[in-house]
Amino acid sequence: MNRFVVISGCSGGGKSTLLSELQRRGHAVVEEPGRRIILEEQCRGGRAVPWIDMAVFLRRAIEVALEDRAQARRNAGWTFFDRGLIDAAAALEALSGESLLDTLGQQHRYHACVFLTPPWPAIYRQDTERRHDFEAALLEYERLRRAYPALGYEISVLPECSVAERADFVLERLEGVSMLRPLS
Repeated sequence: MNRFVVISGCSGGGKSTLLSELQRRGHAVVEEPGRRIILEEQCRGGRAVPWIDMAVFLRRAIEVALEDRAQARRNAGWTFFDRGLIDAAAALEALSGESLLDTLGQQHRYHACVFLTPPWPAIYRQDTERRHDFEAALLEYERLRRAYPALGYEISVLPECSVAERADFVLERLEGVSMLRPLS
């Protein structure tokens, strides 16, 4: 049974806050590769950040996501990923035309149900790691909304509600999916 669950979607849509709530409830979580890479690169004066070299940044995000998956195999129960492999591969394909998405997406499967945070202007904020504007976040969301189903995933769009209600929605949806059919 695949217990790796992706929380993806619009940048600034509340993914990290939701992951914190799921972790508070006792579930394993994996932080977003991109933010970890940016912090690391900023500390060492590196160039693998989106605003300097997006392609290098995305290739590094793919490496980190693969490492995250390997480490998460040790976890019992659900493991929730703040973005991950598919997000980075879809962005790299859109940027460079490199077609890694199908190969990586089929070789390294997540749970069949992927949760997307929709565009939510009221909570969107730029910060030192998220420098792109809301329009760029919308383009990213649309790319992901197409990429996941193209790889055979079912999308559940998260409602605009409190973080506790979002966590309940995710856990109830996963319980319902696992009761209806085998997990991929």
